[in-house]
Amino acid sequence: MTQRLKMVIDTDPGVDDAMAVFFAARTPQIDLLALTTVFGNVTVETATRNALHLCEMAGLDIPVAQGAAGPLARAPSPPSAHVHGAEGFGDLPAVAPARRAVAEDAADLLCRLAREHPGALTVCAIGPITNVAEAIRRDPAFARNVARIVFMGGAAWVPGNVTPHAEANTWNDPHALTEVLASGAPVVMVGLDVTMRVLCTAQDFARIARTDPHLGGFLDRASRFYLDFYRNVAGVEGCGLHDPAAIVAALRPDLFRMRRTALSVALDGAEIGRTRPVDDGPPIDICEDGDMEAVKALFLAAFDRPD
Repeated sequence: MTQRLKMVIDTDPGVDDAMAVFFAARTPQIDLLALTTVFGNVTVETATRNALHLCEMAGLDIPVAQGAAGPLARAPSPPSAHVHGAEGFGDLPAVAPARRAVAEDAADLLCRLAREHPGALTVCAIGPITNVAEAIRRDPAFARNVARIVFMGGAAWVPGNVTPHAEANTWNDPHALTEVLASGAPVVMVGLDVTMRVLCTAQDFARIARTDPHLGGFLDRASRFYLDFYRNVAGVEGCGLHDPAAIVAALRPDLFRMRRTALSVALDGAEIGRTRPVDDGPPIDICEDGDMEAVKALFLAAFDRPD
């Protein structure tokens, strides 16, 4: 029997975060151990509420730990309500979850799970990577204990999406990413270089609503505001497969072509948050290409077999 991939998702839900969490929940090969929450698409308090709601919807009896409310060093920016809606899930209203977050905060939970599963835990950071940086600060062994840190963020060879230079997650906390890169932990970057190469359209969301009315139906409803943003601002009919692609890269790295190189992050000025491959520094694996149609097909297929 193939061993399941032990995973923690660090998240700021977020429509595409919901896509990623539900994909993981619907994928038998993933053993999702916990969600940790961070500021970004929404405030960290809203992220925690949304993460708890996603767990309840998906039947995930796992801890949710609240994390960083803002970046390590730079001035915080307001949540991206124009992208994900005021409550994070498009036009859908807030829902009060029955459960609460655990008392343990996100960084402590990450450190503990990495100690309990040395060499076996994959951390998928799909929001600003602040909690992971804080875990490295608290426990020097964390970087050695984790199997991989797969983060959605950055743009190595393409323009950014929040500025001409920077992708939103790296722009929100470039100092945290710099600390994670310097730690020597095994890191995989899943950035705009690949996530905008395939789009999830309204027809795709309608499909998963038909095959999985519960989770797919939620994503279909939540995505409408998100798709309007892409249509009106980016001029494309569909949303990038950002956060789900990071989960797929952790599960199926064979679907991506990666370049092993060091990465620099601009920490100030007009280019703050910009990520550029460089010759000096600890090398990481950067997704530069991939079979993104296969990635999308894998994501959609997860909702063909609802529980």
